[in-house]
Amino acid sequence: MTQSNGNQTQRPQSLASQLSINLSGKAEHVLIGLNWTAVVGPLGVGLAHSPTRGTSSCNGPPVPGSYAGQKLAELANLTNSENVFEKSIGYAAINAFHNRFDLEGNDTNGLDLIQDFGKQTVVVGQFPGLATRVPNAAVIERDSRMGCYPESAAADLLPNAKHVLITASALINGSLSDLLSLTKDAHIVLVGPSAPLSPTLFDWGVNAICGFVAKNTEALLRTVMEGGAVAAMRPHGRFLTLERQ
Repeated sequence: MTQSNGNQTQRPQSLASQLSINLSGKAEHVLIGLNWTAVVGPLGVGLAHSPTRGTSSCNGPPVPGSYAGQKLAELANLTNSENVFEKSIGYAAINAFHNRFDLEGNDTNGLDLIQDFGKQTVVVGQFPGLATRVPNAAVIERDSRMGCYPESAAADLLPNAKHVLITASALINGSLSDLLSLTKDAHIVLVGPSAPLSPTLFDWGVNAICGFVAKNTEALLRTVMEGGAVAAMRPHGRFLTLERQ
């Protein structure tokens, strides 16, 4: 058990395990696209970032054709798989339960929920529009880019941060728990189609979650199949934000 600082609480289980509690329903469709992995459940569609071809252990799912029809709770166990495609399926299954068609929240843009405190504003992941919204923020990027800090800088930047914006892909690649543990008293915003719209994240210190809710399942799946990125998916759903009270 880990005792956290600031606005975070005790964490007796892994984040994925907590997000998987009481999952119900079966997967109607499971689709692995070039950019996104989608799982369709009875109440919603879950998305997770697909692994990049060529990454470690990126050898395709071991049992293709067997995932659709399984319970979402069973697929959620794949978050523990050593196969990166199965990990994405597992997190998409979790989101298929939490990111329900009828979920209510607000439409605030996650980037509008952070302020520019220079290097005390830390952004994990490169987002469109950062240069105009928070031009002085410290940006941490896994893939080396000009003007960005490497992942190793998180240990120095996050403990002193006031505002932190984290890409939801950090959940899929396994780095989110560590990032949250490093962050002490900052206002934390998790953003992206991979974000589970679950209050469970508030117990881990997250203040706001900006995720994706499908509106037109058929059109969304067709876009995912054809390699669509976020901009192409946007017309077929809505970004929704949950904020901790």
